[in-house]
Amino acid sequence: MSAALVNAARRALVCLDLTNLDGDCDETAAAALCQRAQTPEGSVAAVCIWPAFVAQARAALRHTGVRVATVINFPTGEGDLAVVKAEARAAMYDGADEIDMVIPWRAVVAGGEATFVAGLLHEVKDITGEVPLKAILETGELKDPALIGLAAEAAIAGGANFLKTSTGKTPVGATPEAARILLETIARLDRGVGFKASGGVRTVEQAAEYIALADAILGAGWARPKHFRIGASGLLDAILATLDTGMDAPEDDETY
Repeated sequence: MSAALVNAARRALVCLDLTNLDGDCDETAAAALCQRAQTPEGSVAAVCIWPAFVAQARAALRHTGVRVATVINFPTGEGDLAVVKAEARAAMYDGADEIDMVIPWRAVVAGGEATFVAGLLHEVKDITGEVPLKAILETGELKDPALIGLAAEAAIAGGANFLKTSTGKTPVGATPEAARILLETIARLDRGVGFKASGGVRTVEQAAEYIALADAILGAGWARPKHFRIGASGLLDAILATLDTGMDAPEDDETY
């Protein structure tokens, strides 16, 4: 095992949003996710869980340093404004530390509409306040680099604290090409905005590619939990296997 890959595994571990957004997730699965979040090699940055399990995760992870993230307007991005705002308020009430929100990306595809995206994010950010708001752009559906860049700019204008690639619920998740656009937009407009690769990141080699991109575009040391995340489920096992814990990394796992 190369030293570079082991180093990438250690960096990925502390930036990991360990995720379960499966349709059959229940209280038992949520509890198991929280237990997995603390490993012999260290803890992940956060768990990302359905809104129904935020309060449970918050109680399970109290005093651990592991943050609790949840999703709103998920996965379609087509929720009515009043519903999305109600979801944000409920997540805040239950104690979410971070909120991942799908933007109305179809409006961007249909007509390059960015004002609506920024306005919706502003409305939600007024509710979440200091709680980080991650804008899920669904870059695999935007496809066109110009549209990905437009959505990224609108999200930053709307007050998003992170630009996140994908929900993991569409055929194309995170790609290095889309990641480069988001990272370059952050470098140009607001280096304080973070980046989250999500959707199909299953191996340490893939994680290392996104870390290297962030290093190249935003500088060594920028890719830390405050600014950089990887949303995944199976990646944790791959990380631990790389760090020689003796765990086998499954080949078939979903990543969000």
